[in-house]
Amino acid sequence: MTMRNNLRRIRPWELALTAAVMALPLIPTASTVEGFAFIRAAHAEEKKLDTSRLVSVGGDITEIVYALGEESRLIARDTTSMYPEAALKLPNVGYMRALSPEGILAMNPTAIIAVEGSGPQEALAVLKNASVPFETVPSAFTRDGIIAKIDRVGTLLGVPDKAKALEEKVAADLDAAIADAEKRPEAERKRVLFILSAQNGRIMASGTGTAADGIVKLAGAINAVGAFPGYKPLTDEAIIEAKPDIILMMNRGDGAGTKNEDLLAQPAIALTPAGEKKAIIRMDGIYLLGFGPRTAAAARELNTAIYGG
Repeated sequence: MTMRNNLRRIRPWELALTAAVMALPLIPTASTVEGFAFIRAAHAEEKKLDTSRLVSVGGDITEIVYALGEESRLIARDTTSMYPEAALKLPNVGYMRALSPEGILAMNPTAIIAVEGSGPQEALAVLKNASVPFETVPSAFTRDGIIAKIDRVGTLLGVPDKAKALEEKVAADLDAAIADAEKRPEAERKRVLFILSAQNGRIMASGTGTAADGIVKLAGAINAVGAFPGYKPLTDEAIIEAKPDIILMMNRGDGAGTKNEDLLAQPAIALTPAGEKKAIIRMDGIYLLGFGPRTAAAARELNTAIYGG
């Protein structure tokens, strides 16, 4: 019998079966599992971030670093990093949205950790292309967003156990504050208009998806202008239609902000329930809008200011 006679045509279903079998993953043995673990460990070691000389961009990031007890790594911070007071002793590399790559790199950092939203994009591109690792921490203005932020910073610093402990503490505090705020019936909740600025009679207010919107909700109140995202200037008609019970603003220590009497003198503001009652609340901006470890306390304080003790 010749070799030709021993061969036969391979049927299509046999080809399909062979391909399917070859596509199946190998069943790992004990030795292969150990090998994979070794590779993962080696990869993790290779990717480990050197944060021995750290530049922190974002007041919430800096606050978390201190809350984790890892402040000895910090060599510089941005303008918004004003808490705790010890952070003010660190060199200032500028405002988080107007960063200078040269100023940051001049500090000779081993790593840069910046909160999402830092910029401008041109500066970030330069920093990301430099030899210094640049890491971004996502920011969401919610209870879960704060916990995720702590987890991310703890991971980057290589202190997951410390981060876990801080997460549990902050989560419990937030849950208690939220539970207290939610006890108030919806019909009794007040409408809050957060005003970012009021220069030249132009009211810039907070819509949805902002830190101001987030803290107002955590405090058990309603954003009076929740029909648009981000910050937008309001017309007089929009201000009157919003019918805010409370006006909320950041407290600026430099005296450059709009004074209460000037704000209340604006006709549109004067026609609102807040204007009629002169109900204006001012709080420290970093504390109020930081969405870091102190946010539960800020939500409680805002709730008390809105509804009374």
